[in-house]
Amino acid sequence: MTIDRAMLRQHLLEKVRQRGAEKSICPSEVARDLGGEEWRSLMEAVRSVGAELVESGEILALQRGQLVHPLSAKGPIRLKLNPNRNATEN
Repeated sequence: MTIDRAMLRQHLLEKVRQRGAEKSICPSEVARDLGGEEWRSLMEAVRSVGAELVESGEILALQRGQLVHPLSAKGPIRLKLNPNRNATEN
């Protein structure tokens, strides 16, 4: 199965919505769900899609509790719904 950016976006949004506004996910959860044993090869794309969603205001990226941009942050980040955005928007 080929995993494209639309699939990554859809799955990432599903994961953060399932987790709820108060909790976050690790981008690797999305990569592991879709990539199986090859999940590491998806990490750059997951962070890139996460960056697009941060830029559109749909989600927030956090590192040690501080807002960050997924592409400039070094090390682990967390992604969560933006509480100022309607969770049903797409």
